[in-house]
Amino acid sequence: MTAGHPSAPSPPAGDGRTATGPGRLVVAVYAVLALAATGRSAKQIAVDFSTAPLAYSLSAVAAVVYLLATVALARGGPRWRPVAWGAVGTELVGVVVVGALSLTATELFADATVWSGFGQGYGYVPLVLPVVGLWWLARTRPRRGPTDR
Repeated sequence: MTAGHPSAPSPPAGDGRTATGPGRLVVAVYAVLALAATGRSAKQIAVDFSTAPLAYSLSAVAAVVYLLATVALARGGPRWRPVAWGAVGTELVGVVVVGALSLTATELFADATVWSGFGQGYGYVPLVLPVVGLWWLARTRPRRGPTDR
């Protein structure tokens, strides 16, 4: 079967494409979180920024990270894969650090962020998603051919 043919199988793991097969679901979940985080941070910043500036700024950072991860994973390819690795890695660090701080230094968080309590307000999806995203990036890493070694 040829690529692009309607009955062609999904590309195999290791072909470098991130938005095919199960990757479509990963991209879709990132897109949903990007929209949710953008809406949440925009409302928080517009309405009550002075109440919890750190928390609301972190919600905005999360929104940017999710948007960048969504675009990078959807685009894939040699230029976007490093961006995806950086965005998804930043997300994992962010959710772990903010999650821990939101539980141990509660005075810093007058209100919740997307990453507070390790993403508790979002069903812990923000904690699980970067692990899945990093796994998917590793699984779809382009394989070297015999002449590339």
